[in-house]
Amino acid sequence: MQNAKDTFYEVLQGRLAAINPERTVVLRGVTRPGVEVVENEMVNAFSLPDCFRVEWGAVSIESEGAMPVVAMECVVGYETAGTALNAGMDRGRALAAMDGELLAAVNTCPHNTVKMNYSGLEQGKAASAMGTSVWWGPVSFGKQVLKKDRVGRVASVMVMSYQEAGEL
Repeated sequence: MQNAKDTFYEVLQGRLAAINPERTVVLRGVTRPGVEVVENEMVNAFSLPDCFRVEWGAVSIESEGAMPVVAMECVVGYETAGTALNAGMDRGRALAAMDGELLAAVNTCPHNTVKMNYSGLEQGKAASAMGTSVWWGPVSFGKQVLKKDRVGRVASVMVMSYQEAGEL
């Protein structure tokens, strides 16, 4: 499952960075595209505005057939306070822009990619292609939520892959 999660995150981050290269975030002193995987980051006392936060939800495994198929819910939360120039009065437009970016990233064809193994990166090795693919469905947007001076939303995408032999 971890390889499928990592692969989908890399695709999502790359597509979002191409759609809006100005949406960046500074985490641990490093500027990078405005996407974070919550399980991989230090615990923050607050949510970063104007950043897509990826969390993994429910998982199901269909074990009939030659290879098990894993389906995972990718939950993407995001919020914005709008711009200082407009005193936050444009936060609805800013949220709509983030909705559009996420929709474009998920809907860009193809809706699949080769599953990659990123575990070697820690030892300075390149990511390696695996024998199967990762694919995903359409994005589903939750209702808009008002949080003090911010407006936000949670969206979800079902991400699927075959579970290869030896995979965790």
